[in-house]
Amino acid sequence: MGRRFGARRRKAGEEAAGAGQDAPARLRVVGPDAYPDWEAVYRDNVERVYRLMFAKVGNRPDAEDLTTEVFLVALKPLRVSASVGEVRAYLLATARTVLATHWRRTLGREITVLDDEREVAVLETDTEDPAKLARAEAILAQLPERYRRILRLRFLQACSLKEAAAELDITVGNAKVLQHRALRQAAVVAERMET
Repeated sequence: MGRRFGARRRKAGEEAAGAGQDAPARLRVVGPDAYPDWEAVYRDNVERVYRLMFAKVGNRPDAEDLTTEVFLVALKPLRVSASVGEVRAYLLATARTVLATHWRRTLGREITVLDDEREVAVLETDTEDPAKLARAEAILAQLPERYRRILRLRFLQACSLKEAAAELDITVGNAKVLQHRALRQAAVVAERMET
């Protein structure tokens, strides 16, 4: 009985091909916990992978690039017939690998290079605009004292994070967090001043 069915199917396929028609599309069984196609894999997981990447790198352009890279790397080896859990686990493992490669690329070489001539030219030009300075002072005046101090040290007095942390008697990690929070609060204040 099995041979007859296979022979009929082969014969029907040959007749369709002989008549100038395309062979019938092959259907595949998709389990209830599997994705039907790549589009579904992407739609269901892109936001999850992006959030993970954004949490790790902290900026939108890099997170978007890394998310794209995860899906490009996963495209060939990942089976669409795999269960949802398997797909998510594979994407997570791929995301870890892509992120490790990103950090190795980024931190494996000097990121900031200061050109001596350019540095001198920047220092020699008079970039202090009284209106901008007044606006900065108005924003700083509305911030809590700790936020005001870290921003003054870092941006108005050009102290390094290490120097600012020593001046405030806090750790460098704490100075980074304090600066981040101060900048976010300053952005809110500046936005309120514009409206």
